[in-house]
Amino acid sequence: PFTEGGAWFWNERFWLPHNVTWADLADPAPGVEYPKAGHLFTALPLALGIFAVRIVFERFIASACARSLHLQPGIARRAQPNAVLEKVFTSITKNPDSRHLDGLSKQLDWEARKVQRWFRHRRNQDKPSTHTKFCESMWRFTFYLCIFTYGFQFLRQVSLLSVMTPGLYHYYVTELAFYWSLMFSQFTDIKRKDFLIMFIHHLATVGLISFSYVNNMARVGSLVMCVHDASDFLLEAAKLANYAKYQRLCDFLFIVFSVVFFITRLVIYPVWVLNSTMFESWAIVGPFPSWWLFNFLLLVLQVLHIIWSYLIARIAVKAMLRGKVGQKIHHQLFSAYLKSKKKNNFVSLVFWCEHLLVSLHYTVL
Repeated sequence: PFTEGGAWFWNERFWLPHNVTWADLADPAPGVEYPKAGHLFTALPLALGIFAVRIVFERFIASACARSLHLQPGIARRAQPNAVLEKVFTSITKNPDSRHLDGLSKQLDWEARKVQRWFRHRRNQDKPSTHTKFCESMWRFTFYLCIFTYGFQFLRQVSLLSVMTPGLYHYYVTELAFYWSLMFSQFTDIKRKDFLIMFIHHLATVGLISFSYVNNMARVGSLVMCVHDASDFLLEAAKLANYAKYQRLCDFLFIVFSVVFFITRLVIYPVWVLNSTMFESWAIVGPFPSWWLFNFLLLVLQVLHIIWSYLIARIAVKAMLRGKVGQKIHHQLFSAYLKSKKKNNFVSLVFWCEHLLVSLHYTVL
């Protein structure tokens, strides 16, 4: 039984189709099992396990691969400890202009070039080395490839009945645990500028995956997970080639990534997934309040897919016309997609929204 607050939150008129109650899901027919909130508790210890596997993987496997490609860890030269400059760096500016440099040089009785050098060394302290970025990308590539392979093989072998099976449960809980592990790792990884944005994204993803599971939307949610995972590992593979300076391979993987992205986001997602959730589901269960909300979010996600695809195509065409495919594409696309230092605030907002709303697909379906 729900408490007063819980009953309000889990209002059947909002979450469930007409003539369906939570009691119907709690007491299904023999041989039928529906998702339950308690199933998701296993994701927490599994997340710790994934986090531990990541540490071992990056330290021994990914690091060895990086060294074999002549990517050494490298230790950035640390800036000389200075309380005055550190305070300016953390609270005022990381790139002081000439006015700040002159003022600080007089205050510290340093040459302006020495102050400028201190800030350069201090900025470099916070930048991850290519070796570190390679190891992180190799871990994500490995996980995305494995989870996509499992999801694809599982989904093509099962029926379309909306019931919980062990395979579907394992697929869902593993995805959920992975995002829990990303939340854990944020506090041990090198701190980045997008720390808060990514933390909110991971938190939203965890909440939305959990809710879609509890609300018995796991079957179609798993389809969208697979559709989106199809291009993620290709992006990470292209990044690995870029870090290793295999430019031709990098360009080839980018082309494959683009094609898969366009097919999954502009063809499979709208033609099969949206068609099923918006039209076929209408005929089966009819619309209800949460149905409208979910499909609205799916449409927003599709709009962002279109914007993102347009930006990929535009960058690729411009790069090829200029004859600088590899450098141009990867400088602009990767920095934008991964929310690095992009000056175009609108583009950055679009990419952040896309990254955040990708997490919604775990629920809105």
